[in-house]
Amino acid sequence: MAEKINLPVSYGGLLRYDEETSKIKLKPAHVIAAIVLFIILELILTAVLR
Repeated sequence: MAEKINLPVSYGGLLRYDEETSKIKLKPAHVIAAIVLFIILELILTAVLR
């Protein structure tokens, strides 16, 4: 019979990543603005190249 391994209950199978060491910090508003600008740029380029 296989041995039973007891894991700490507090982890619950989730991993915690250290988010404080990231050198790139973006606000959600900046990400949305970049996406909107990218879509507008794509629409302009599509209209020009037709």
